[in-house]
Amino acid sequence: MDQDDPTIAARLFVGAPLSAGAAVVLDSEQVHYLRSVLRLEPGDAVALFNGQEGEWLARIETFGKHAGAARLERQTRVQRGEAALWLLFAPIKRARIDLIAEKATELGATRLIPVLTRRTNVARVNTERLRATAREAAEQTERLSVPAVAEPQRLDQALAAFPADRQLILCDESGTAPPIAAALRQAPNPLAILIGPEGGFAPDELDGLRKLPFVTPVGLGPRVLRADTAAISALAVFQALVGDWARDRPR
Repeated sequence: MDQDDPTIAARLFVGAPLSAGAAVVLDSEQVHYLRSVLRLEPGDAVALFNGQEGEWLARIETFGKHAGAARLERQTRVQRGEAALWLLFAPIKRARIDLIAEKATELGATRLIPVLTRRTNVARVNTERLRATAREAAEQTERLSVPAVAEPQRLDQALAAFPADRQLILCDESGTAPPIAAALRQAPNPLAILIGPEGGFAPDELDGLRKLPFVTPVGLGPRVLRADTAAISALAVFQALVGDWARDRPR
């Protein structure tokens, strides 16, 4: 293997500080993935990132039964700033809520907040699974950070604690709100996007949301979208119009 231009077989998120020459512990799941799934061996190159100090080239040193280690060589990408974009969403069934976490990570959301609305039809949210899904999506898409995943909270609680300096873009399924593109071009940063449940917001929830000074209702076109499609669409429009899609992908 060329020492100056190694083949990177995997990217892993780690919680440790990153600096040249440091050894980073790999947990049992990472060891299983590298050794048993990718068939890597000590000496092979991997990329490590921690959400704060960019991306680093590292070489696997050891594989143990419950842990391993990789030695950091050099930084390959510096950390870049991100727009602090939040996604608030009503939990939906398992496969689709996992899809929301995965695609929101790919689309640059920095915080995921499950909110329980009147018509939310999910009794329990596995936030650890959502965190794992977000972490895996960041690893696979060359993102240098992983969005935070909050514990579920009632919609009224989330609104009561909502920061006054952040505008909340309410995806309003009633068909009466202006198009999202026009609203985003005028909305101040930072922003959050709110997606309702599969059955839509209750009428009094929508009325209450529209009266809040930090809420901007928007429409997502002429068709009724499923909750996961609405989340993906709103995030994509944000990134295309006022987000980071103007940037090149770093090499």
